[in-house]
Amino acid sequence: MNDRHIIRGGPRGRHVYEYAVLRVVPRVERGECVNAGVLVYCRAASYVGVRTHLDETRLLALDPRADVAGVRAALRAVEGLCAGGPAAGQAASDDPGRRFRWLVAPRSTIVQPGPVHTGLTTDPAAETERLLDLLVR
Repeated sequence: MNDRHIIRGGPRGRHVYEYAVLRVVPRVERGECVNAGVLVYCRAASYVGVRTHLDETRLLALDPRADVAGVRAALRAVEGLCAGGPAAGQAASDDPGRRFRWLVAPRSTIVQPGPVHTGLTTDPAAETERLLDLLVR
């Protein structure tokens, strides 16, 4: 096991969090996907966050005609919903948990959430970045 998998800090101050990987599925009938982001929710910290990274080369290797601009727009929409406020549209008044649950609901679009997993963290924002490095980049 390397340092990327070790949770730092003692048991005090750690909170349960949930996360899902955002996948881009350019051709649903083929079932191939590219990881493009992570969603993280920590109830104890009232945190919902997302970090995205689209590797266009990988995406275009799966489907040379993929709508890269459309995928980027869908990822920006997820970022806006997580941020809350006016960028979240009708979900602006929803609590972080409701926004996370809506984002991880199964859907058959080009940008899809993967299964929800759990972990422990002392810093949900740092965990979001760590998961992006570990699972997407």
